[in-house]
Amino acid sequence: MRDLKGSSLTDRLAAAAESKAALLAKMKPKPAVTAPPSESRAALREAELKAVRQARADDKEAARAVAADKVAAAAAAVAADEEAALAEKRGARKERKQLTKAEAQQKRDARYAARKAR
Repeated sequence: MRDLKGSSLTDRLAAAAESKAALLAKMKPKPAVTAPPSESRAALREAELKAVRQARADDKEAARAVAADKVAAAAAAVAADEEAALAEKRGARKERKQLTKAEAQQKRDARYAARKAR
């Protein structure tokens, strides 16, 4: 502790002022890291939002493309089935025509042979 005896009034007042100043200096806020100006923060936020929106749009477009591919594949499968059924019908009709043609030729040959035999 200080020895206040022998000190004058001005010395005591100066000491009191110094201690007050020290206490006030402790209470003062410390300088902090300054935030970027609000314009750049808004621009950064807008850029982030734009990137997120673009990513979502890309995801939606990819999902649409996958769905369109599935629809196209299903349509192609149906068309292939129909084409196969049609080809099968054509084959059966050709076979029937060949059989009837062969039968008709056999009948002609039989008539011809019968005529020759007379």
